[in-house]
Amino acid sequence: MNARKYLAELLGTFLFMMVGYTSVAAFHATDPATPGLLVVPFSFGLGLMAAIWAFGGISGGHYNPAVTVAMMLDRRTVPMEGVAYIVAQIIGAIAAAVVVMLTISQTAVTQGITKPGTGISDASALVLETIFTAIFLTVILIVSKRNAAMAALAIPLTLVAIHFAIASVTGSSVNPARSIGSAVVGGDVSQLWIYLVGPTIGGIIGYGIYKVTDGGGEEPAA
Repeated sequence: MNARKYLAELLGTFLFMMVGYTSVAAFHATDPATPGLLVVPFSFGLGLMAAIWAFGGISGGHYNPAVTVAMMLDRRTVPMEGVAYIVAQIIGAIAAAVVVMLTISQTAVTQGITKPGTGISDASALVLETIFTAIFLTVILIVSKRNAAMAALAIPLTLVAIHFAIASVTGSSVNPARSIGSAVVGGDVSQLWIYLVGPTIGGIIGYGIYKVTDGGGEEPAA
């Protein structure tokens, strides 16, 4: 049974990242370029929606180590299972980046590496990734508890909103697996630490906000 969950996390992350990574390549290949702040945010959001619909019923649809960390803190996922989820997510993201590299080019993968925008310091990018991951996780934890039927819509739309807000500022990761895939295959891990540390801390903060505001043990609304 657990093997099916791990496979679902791997395949779901692969699907999610294939749509997202390829959208970056498509945006850069268009002449004249299609506005990136339309193509890429919607591609990542709709890719996540597709992954949730396809495999979320099997694994819970994390597809993001920050989500898994928060779910472990909330005891919705046991630690051993959580570690396996994170490994599956990273494999899925790297596999998606490899497919983009082999079918398009390594340059296409490199263009999708999450990095601070022009004039944005590493420290600023770290703070913004932390804050926006905390926002993302607060939404995920609350909506999945209070209104699970709407989660497959609310969560992807929140990701779209986050991409609109910070895509040109930090690259809009809020997901360590997303950044690992493009950085490792794209060949530049110099600033990957920002997107490992920020979203992980943000996930913990998001759990804290959820716990204080909505996680006090009340039963979900009918």
